[in-house]
Parts: sequence; C-alpha cells; structure tokens
Amino acid sequence: MVVASLSPIEAPNCAVTVPGSKSLTNRALVCAALADGESRLVGALDSDDTQAMRAGLARLGVEITEDQGDLRIHGIGGRFAIPMHPIDCQASGTTMRFLTACAALAPGRVVLDGTARMRERPIQPLADALNQLGANVKTVAGCPPVTVQGGSLEAERVTIDATQSSQFLSALLMVAPFAKSDFELIASNPTSRPYIEMTLDVMKAFGVSIPTRDLSHFDINTRQSYRSRTYVVEADASSATYFFAAAAITGGRIKVEGLSPASSQADVRFVEVLQSMGCTVERSSDWISVRGPKYLHGIDVDLNAMPDAALTLAVASCFAQGPTKIRNVPNLRLKETDRMAALQNELQKLGAKVSIEGDDLLIEPPSEVQPARIATYDDHRMAMSFAVAGLRVEGVEIEDPDCVAKTFPDFFERMKALSSD
Repeated sequence: MVVASLSPIEAPNCAVTVPGSKSLTNRALVCAALADGESRLVGALDSDDTQAMRAGLARLGVEITEDQGDLRIHGIGGRFAIPMHPIDCQASGTTMRFLTACAALAPGRVVLDGTARMRERPIQPLADALNQLGANVKTVAGCPPVTVQGGSLEAERVTIDATQSSQFLSALLMVAPFAKSDFELIASNPTSRPYIEMTLDVMKAFGVSIPTRDLSHFDINTRQSYRSRTYVVEADASSATYFFAAAAITGGRIKVEGLSPASSQADVRFVEVLQSMGCTVERSSDWISVRGPKYLHGIDVDLNAMPDAALTLAVASCFAQGPTKIRNVPNLRLKETDRMAALQNELQKLGAKVSIEGDDLLIEPPSEVQPARIATYDDHRMAMSFAVAGLRVEGVEIEDPDCVAKTFPDFFERMKALSSD
C-alpha cells in the first residue's frame, strides 16, 4: 500500500495559500446552473468533489467550460435535461444531496448513485421533503441510489428533518424558488448551522433571498429567480485548519492568505478554538495567522457547527497538556467514514487514550506522541489531519494519501513546503 509522511520541522514563520472552498464552489455551481445566462466562478476548487458536481450538472444539461483558470457556467434556469444513465456522484455528499433536489426539477426520471460508502449515507429526510413538494423520490433503505421522478413542485407547507445533515436543508432551499407558489419550509433540529447560512449567502449573491427565523422557519418566495454573475470563491477554511494546527503544534507562525475573518465558512472560527488552547491569532481583511504557544492546553468545546474541524482538533490535542473534550458531533458518524470510530482507532495508535461518550469524544494526550501507520478509511480529512502530526513526530505514515484529492489534491506538497519557507 502507498503511504506518505511529513517530516518534523522547526517552528515555521511563513505565509501560505490554500485552494478555493469546496462548500462554496459546489453551492455556486448549483446556483449558477439554476440561473439564466452565463456565470463565471473565479478561484473555484478543482478536486474530486467539485469534478463530481460538474459532471453531474453536465449530465443534467448544464454546459461548464474552463477559461484561464475560471469556470464558465451556462445556466439553464433550472430547466434540467433527463440523463439517459445514472449520475455518478462518487463520494461527494454535496453532489448527491444537491443534485437529488435539482433532479426534482427535471421533467422525467433521474437516478443518482455513488460509491459503496455513499450507499450507506442517509438521504431519506431530503427525499421525504421533496415528496411533500410533489416529486416522487425513492431511496434504498433511506440511502442512495436515489430515483427521482421530477416535474412540477407545489405545497403550502413542507417540513424537513435536518438532524443528520444540514445538506438536506441546503439542497431543498436552493430549488425551493422553483415551486409553483409560495410555501412555508420548516426545518427540525438543523445541525451545522453555519453551512445553512452559507447556502443562504450564496443564493443571495445569485439574486434569491429567503427570510428565516432561527434557521428553522423559511418563507419561500417563488416570485424571484437566480441571476447569472461573476462569483469569487474564497479560500477553503477547512483546508486552512491543517496549517493553523501546524503552527499550533510546532510553536511557529503561519498566515493563510485569501481567507477573510468575516467569511461565511464555519471553519474560519477554528482559530478561536486554537486561541482558547493558548495560540495567538491575528486577523486582517484577507488573511488570518496563528502562532503556536510554548505549550498547548486541552479544552472542552462544542464543535457541532464545524464538525470537519473536529478531526484537526483531535490530532492537535495529542500535543496539548491536559485532556480535550469535543462535544456534540453526532454527524461525524455519517461522513465519508464513521469518523468517531476512526478517530478513536487512530488516535490510540499515537498513544492517546480516547473514549466516546454519546456524541462526545474525550481525548487524553500521551506523555509522548508515538510514531504510527495511520489508516485513512478512504477519508480525505483523516489523511490530512493525521499528517499534521508528522510535523512533530518522525514516523507518522499516512495510508492511501491520494484520498486527499477529494478536496485538496496537492495537500502533501504544500505541507512539505513549510520546511523550506
């Protein structure tokens, strides 16, 4: 099996850039497809997940071309074509959830499928909500493959259970303006709320505004439509967490450029978590820097709003003094792998004591982090978060490193460059 590793480095003092946000790229791709006319995405991420979205939209009749590094999307106002064959969403959750909603606008039968793991990830709450709107959506035991018989959408009131994933609600929100008449949308127990706010922000950028009360009640106005535009994709805050963690555990200073503290991305607040562990954080309008302390200390923190960053924190906590408790992250079990179990298994290889308490993860750091060969479970975030440990400890090997192509294809090259900056 192919493995990769990073070598221990001296405390860095450098500036880095990271790729564009996957979450913003895929939302902007959908909104641009739902608009009439040509939109341009500047700084869009090119990765497995965004390529899956592009390919899926192409199967629905949306032409997407590249122009000097930008993407040109020829929007068709939601008038999607009926693909002859199933859409392969691969391992991309956003692609599966968002395109399932888009398929409800197509005047015929659309099938969406993905990897073996995707066939284990839930989608029934979204199917139930689309069925309330008048679509005919069928799943296999609540998971993909999904069969959508779309067409006309209409209802007075729709409810959706957003407990398991905010993507269910985001998907429904983006297609909601195409219903025949206004309706109420009620979301129960929405998780990862900043991602819902991000969806609303991207929709507004493309001309659609949806009033909300507490991100659980939405008044859908169907007398508005998406407008084509040029949209600049911010640097990916989730990718930035690995560089911030690198600074935290090495005692160095790393500045991530192109990332605004005012970003709608949830993980931009990860620096506040590191600040509570003893790091020094500096902010400007278009960059954020983290300087690591002499000693990190453990914390107790609720990461429901940024579950992806939970993996980065879990690894960083192995280098802290005192235990760290990561609370309220139940949907870690429903990601690319069961991340709760995967974290427990792999953190223990580094010498940490790890216990799962309901929806919480308790990590007691070792007196000395041990070298280990880390299984990644075909999960990009497992690979990237554990690779950071190699910047302090010789012999941390990452299995199947190519899985990082899902969101950050040149991750290891950019991390290795820290030693030369």
